Amino acid sequence: MRMVDLIEKKRDGKILSKEEIDFIIEGYTDGSIPDYQMSALLMAIFYQDMTDEEISHLTLAMANSGDIIDLSSIDGIKVDKHSTGGVGDTTTLVLAPLVASVGVPVAKMSGRGLGFTGGTLDKFESIPGFKIELSDQEFIDIVNKSKVAVIGQSGNLAAADKKLYALRDVTATVDSIPLIASSIMSKKIAAGADAIVLDVTTGDGAFMKDIEDAKRLAKTMVRIGKLAGRQTMAVISDMSEPLGEAIGNSLEIVEAIDTLKGNGPADLTEMCYVLGSQMVVLAKKAETLDEARAMLEEALHSGKALEKFREMVKDQGGDETVIDQTDQILTAKYTIELAAKTSGYVTKLVANEIGIAAMLLGAGRKTKEDDIDHAVGIKLHKKIGDEVAEGESLLTIYANSNEIDEVKELLYQNIFIGDVPKEPVLIHDIITE
Repeated sequence: MRMVDLIEKKRDGKILSKEEIDFIIEGYTDGSIPDYQMSALLMAIFYQDMTDEEISHLTLAMANSGDIIDLSSIDGIKVDKHSTGGVGDTTTLVLAPLVASVGVPVAKMSGRGLGFTGGTLDKFESIPGFKIELSDQEFIDIVNKSKVAVIGQSGNLAAADKKLYALRDVTATVDSIPLIASSIMSKKIAAGADAIVLDVTTGDGAFMKDIEDAKRLAKTMVRIGKLAGRQTMAVISDMSEPLGEAIGNSLEIVEAIDTLKGNGPADLTEMCYVLGSQMVVLAKKAETLDEARAMLEEALHSGKALEKFREMVKDQGGDETVIDQTDQILTAKYTIELAAKTSGYVTKLVANEIGIAAMLLGAGRKTKEDDIDHAVGIKLHKKIGDEVAEGESLLTIYANSNEIDEVKELLYQNIFIGDVPKEPVLIHDIITE
């Protein structure tokens, strides 16, 4: 088998077999296939697409290129959740303890952020002492005891994906649904979950700006999951405006705690109920989504979900006192209000630009090597549909420098106020097939 023949085959729109895909992934992982040949294949895939069978074979080959996490010693059906990302995406911080509090084991591996704000791990590290590096056995023992743990991904999980992702980034082949889907699902399958709930975001603050592209990606990933023997479904959610009110690492931890106390933003709370209900049903803890939602609502309002968060923080070495004294982790030097220049209704919040404003403050990374400032960020006071009076605060900026004119100007340029209120959308579709 020769790589040049396989490049030609895909270039001409023909279907690659499982054996051919296995040969490609194995060769690229061990270095016998060079970057220049893999680059040519990636471009051929970008233009010629792949069938569902090809994508499934590619995903499984990538999943098997590194460590496969064995979670079979954890009692119950393990359900993982993955979001394709956005601005103010605090869901995992709330969802993991909420779902665990009704008896569903949540053994989650998460990543760090590159872009608007930190990833889930960066957010948890806003809690003093919180450990995201655990041995496999520690991880399994904690989940068996407390039903929940969130840790960093194994260094060798889906090894081929790490090499391919870096290559796609420099060859203009990132925006390919087969390559996006196989990248996400290879890591999810290798992480050992029995079932997978996907939050596929769409809109200005999402990777998939177009809703039809988001639907195609969601359907592709659901098919891959099922072909790989995992129960899989997807929720297509809106990311035209930031989810919740907080954008920034410690701010999002505080927002998660407020949400678990029953005082969180309505859209974040609803998103957690929607995703959580699917997780509870897939874990066979409830027969219907309505029954699952009722269980989650009871857990949140009774305080069980907050206590599960407290237990999770303690299990992973974190300072649980911040749950009752959240001001401990809000340590930015300056808080600056951004006042509305006119009265009316908020009609648009351009999520990705607001995310960039948070990144400029230091809440996110421009490169993988950048350090994150956990203290800084933005807290929205007005969202789409809200009425605002001239001079009223639209948001609070948390900063460690008071020289933020560039940030303020960027925010003003991307918050629109009009005369007619607009109704925001949260959920566009649910994909189960």
